Formats: sequence, C-alpha cells, structure tokens
Amino acid sequence: MWNASKAFQSSTGQNVNPDLDIERKNASFSVERLTNILDGGAENTQIRRKVNAVLQSDPEFSRENQYFQNQNERYEGAVRRSLYLSKKIDEMGWTADGPEQKYCYRALGDGLAFNVHNVFMKSILGLGTDEQIAKWIPLAEKHYIAGTYAQTELGHGTYLRGLETMATFDVTTQEFILNTPKISAMKWWPGDLGRTATHAVVFAQLYLKGKCYGIHPFIVQIRSLHDHSAAPGVIVGDIGPKMDFAQTDNGYLMLKNVRVPKENMLARFSQVLSDGQYIKRGTEKINYLTMIVIRVGIIRTEVISTLMKACTIAIRYSVVRRQSELKPGDQEAKILDYQTQQQKLLPQLATAYAFHFGCDYLQEIFDQGYAETKQGKFNLLPELHALASGIKVIATDYSSAGVEICRRACGGHGYSLLSGLPSLYTRLVASCTYEGENTVLLLQTARFLIKCFGMAKAGQPLSSSVTYLSSMSSGKCQAQDKKDFLNPDVYTEAYKQRAFRMVENTAIKLQTLIQSGTAQHEAWNLCSVQLSRAAVAHSHYIIVQNFVKALEKFEKELHIQRILKHLCDLFALHGIFSYMGDFLQAGHLSGKQSDMVTESYLDLLAIIRQDAVPLVDAFDFTDANLNSAIGCYDGHAYERLFEWAKKSPTNKQDNQTFEKYLKPLFQNALSKL
Repeated sequence: MWNASKAFQSSTGQNVNPDLDIERKNASFSVERLTNILDGGAENTQIRRKVNAVLQSDPEFSRENQYFQNQNERYEGAVRRSLYLSKKIDEMGWTADGPEQKYCYRALGDGLAFNVHNVFMKSILGLGTDEQIAKWIPLAEKHYIAGTYAQTELGHGTYLRGLETMATFDVTTQEFILNTPKISAMKWWPGDLGRTATHAVVFAQLYLKGKCYGIHPFIVQIRSLHDHSAAPGVIVGDIGPKMDFAQTDNGYLMLKNVRVPKENMLARFSQVLSDGQYIKRGTEKINYLTMIVIRVGIIRTEVISTLMKACTIAIRYSVVRRQSELKPGDQEAKILDYQTQQQKLLPQLATAYAFHFGCDYLQEIFDQGYAETKQGKFNLLPELHALASGIKVIATDYSSAGVEICRRACGGHGYSLLSGLPSLYTRLVASCTYEGENTVLLLQTARFLIKCFGMAKAGQPLSSSVTYLSSMSSGKCQAQDKKDFLNPDVYTEAYKQRAFRMVENTAIKLQTLIQSGTAQHEAWNLCSVQLSRAAVAHSHYIIVQNFVKALEKFEKELHIQRILKHLCDLFALHGIFSYMGDFLQAGHLSGKQSDMVTESYLDLLAIIRQDAVPLVDAFDFTDANLNSAIGCYDGHAYERLFEWAKKSPTNKQDNQTFEKYLKPLFQNALSKL
C-alpha cells in the first residue's frame, strides 16, 4: 500500500517509482557536477540548497493549497509571505548584494508580492542622483513605502515616445504638475499599483515654458501613509481579473493636477534648474536602461527557469506514464520511449540549456554596458538594447511555446492545475508582452541590424555581435554526410549565413523601395515582416554561437562536454529542422543536405533520451519549487494527484446546488427506480 506521508517527503530519493529510479542509475555524467555548472560553481549550489532548506522548513512559505485559493487569498498570502521573507532575510544576515536573495526568489517565485516594488527601486538606482538614492532607497528597502513603476498607459506600451502623461514645471512654486490629459494616457497594468503602492515612478512628457522635452521619470506619492487612501488628485485602483498573476495587483492610475517637488524628478541624466532651464547629460536612450535591466533579469530568473520546470515535470511524468505496447506482447511502454514524445520534449530541454548558456554571454555584455553607462559612456547601449530585445523575444516565444508543448505532452493530466503546468504557461506567456511587446522589440533589433549592415558596406567597424555582417558569404554548405551536421562549425556557419542573407535581402528590398520613391516610413512598414524574421534569425544565431563557445570551457570534462554537446547539437538542428525553408532559401543548404539534417536530428533524440531524467534532475528543483503533483522527484504521480484532489474545498463543502436545483429532479426518480 502506498504511504502518502512518506511519499510527500520532497526529493529524498526514498520510495522512488522504479521506472524513475532506473533512469537515474543509468546517467552518463555526474548530475551534481552539471548542477554546479548551472549554478556557477559548487559554492553557489551549496548556498542555494541552504536557502531552500531554510525556506521549506518554515510553514509560512508553503504553497501546498495554492491551486485552491481565490484572488484575494493569493494576494494576501503573497504580501504576508513577502514581508515575512524580509524579516527572515534580516534574521539570516542575507545581504542585498549576496546570492541568497536571488535564491529566495527562485525558491518562492510566484508566491511573492512586491515584484514591481523591486523595479521601482532599480529605476531609482539607475536613474536617480546620489541624493535621491540616499533618500528613497532606505525607505523602500524597509517597506516603509511601497513603490511601482508606472510607465505603460492604456493607449501606449512599448512606444515610449508616445506616452501622454504630462509633467509641467511651475517656476513659481518649484513643483512639477502631473496630469492625465485623456483616457488613453491613464497608467494601466503596473504591478503593485492596484492595492499596494504608496509611491510610483511615473514616466511623463516633460514640459518647460510650453516646450516638450520628452519622457522623464518622477517620484509621485499616490496614497496616504496614514490610511492608504488615494492622494489628492489621484484616481487609482485594480484593473481586474487576468489570465494569471492573481497574487499581483496590476492597477490603473489617473492624475489631475498632482504636484510634486522639483527634486522628485529623477535627475542622474537630466536636470531642471530653478529658473526652468533644462540641462541634459548623456543620451535620451538612457530611458531604455531600466527596461534593459529588467529584460536581462527576467530572461534568466523567470523565462528560462520556467521552461526548466516544465521540462522537469513533463520528462519525469513521461517515464512513469506507460501507454500502449511499443513491441507486441511487451508491457506498456514508457511514453518517453516513443519518438513522437521525444520530439516534443527533448528539443525543449535543449532549448532550456541553450538559453542558459546564451544568457551568460548577454550578461557579460550587459555588465560591461551598464558599468560604462553609469560612467556617462553610452557607446555600448545600442548593441545592448538590440541584443536584450532580440534575445528577450526568442527566449519568451520559444519558452512559452515549449511550456505549452510540455503541458500537452502530459495528456489530460497536463490540463489539471495540480500538474503545475497550466500555471507555468499562463504566467510565462505574459512575458511575450510585458517589458516590451515582442513584435515591437524585433523591429527595434532590426533597426540596429539595418544600420549595422549599412556601416559594414561602408567599411566601418561593427559591434562584436554583428561582425558577421561585414563578412562575405562562404557559399554552399560542405557537409557530405549526416554526421557532418554534428560539427558545430557546420551548423554555426549555416545559422550565420541564414542571418546574413535575411538581413541583406531585407536591407536591399528596403533600399530599393526608398530609391523607387516610397517614403521611408512606408518602406519600413512594407518590409516589417521580413525585418522581424531577420531579427529572429540574428538572435537565434547569437544563441547557437554562444552555446558552442560555452562547450570550450569543458574540454577537460569529457562526460559533461559530451552531453552538453549533444544538447547543443539538438538545439541547433531542431532550429534548422523547424525553419528549413529559411536555410534552403538562403541557398546555403541543398535539398539533400536538409534530409541529412533531419536524420541527424532524429538520431540525437534517441541519444539524449537516455539521459533525459538526469538532465532535468540537474536543474535541482525541489518538489516545493515545482509544486506539481505529477513532476515530483519520487515519481508517484497518480497517488499525489489523488491526494491533492481530495484537498479541494469542493469535496468538503455542503452541496447547495444539489439542494436548490438537483434534488427536486432526482426525487422524481425515487418511485420509478
């Protein structure tokens, strides 16, 4: 008889489903070593596990009944946990610049509130003066005030220059007067705004003596610190139910003649003097800095980790779920033994690893660019913006599609909230829109690529990520056999040629239209689909290129390098397999070579399948992290589904519907049965 209490002991390795246990015993590499690599070192793994142990031993952080809670319960629980976590962090001595706080978020994820409060602080740290930082950050860190980042409006999101909120400087009172001139200018969607925030960093068009100076950030108090009522001239509230994020109070904000002191304009890069004179330092692109900070952060902490969780759940479930006879007369097969299931799940696993290592490169460029920007140097900002935008798009697009593939690969049980998969999808798919709508971001990356292509033609030096635009085509792919496509040089060159040709062809079309008399803006619109696809091809190439480079670090670790190379090969070949038309159209691959790619790709599925469970175990999510009835470490999916289902409040409440509507009908059958 299955022991429910014993099986609920997370990640102990005891009482493990034999079908899952055998998978772990056959690992071709050290799972612990790969975990250390993903964590950035064994020391980080040790710290992360200690943080997990502290949090999961405290019942306050339990999310056991989360799937049965309504919006108010989720919101209240998230606020309570977040404030309790702040105290816990102080008790443990975990500093703001240490790794522990990052691991707290990894462990608790969507169970916390104040996520945009953190963006509020980052915007002050990035855009504020030393004096402003000294005033506001200590208050925010202690939660003496709660902040939000009020940029998006009802009528405008990613297009910052189109924002309509106004801030007019009053020389007489030395104040800025903020107004929402019309309904489309209402701030809409900021998290923590609906019910929580007392202050907001509000982005508004700055007007001085009747002249507009563009978007600038202002700290505005929106609620009373005494009774939490709306401040004078402020209309604020919650925007209502959403696809997910029930714990987050996304809100709306309208301002009518709301006055703030002159020193409330964040002034690291621009300043208004007492007489209304405007002083600018740096570039207007600096307003993109905070969004870049957020984009880089969410790719690793929210996007990739969510795909990793989905892969863990779906792959573990796929080795304990048996269905039909693969070989006549044998017992029912593990569904992961079917090639169709492998083709669904294993490319998602490879994608998770690819983006992990691709993000290391993005982080390096970001750290360098951020440091230079803080010093008033903005040379790297255009490249950084283009990289962060393009990689944000493909990371969120590929990962959200991947999570949905994982959910569907689990059949009917994947549709149950208790599997954990629907919530992973509905949260992640929002990232395709927030912090930059994906199509808009692709076009911003494309604008950078077209500019760089022109520079390359003029013989000018290029940024490191686009140096390939100055290289001549190497012509046709030289692969003679399917095994040649397991050579990273071969498939990296294919991705480079695809990106080059798509950028080149689009640039030629754009130039031709303009030379024929088409207005530049109209020509851009007529090329926008191809521009978007060129940006995807460029971003995809960057990830493949840097996954390949990452393999060089493990030359002395044969087993680790081998399994990572298998994943790199699979990611690259799956991309060629999925977008074969692009590679054939670029003229680099022949039809015969496309067949070789397919064969090599399918061969890899069977190879990686043998290590699928160890590869997701290396992500090292605890059962509490996953919060999934079907993805637990011990593999007792059916038992857990039943135990969790019994906890549903609907199984314990009086059935009023029966009394009101059904009882009279059913009683008619008493005399007839």
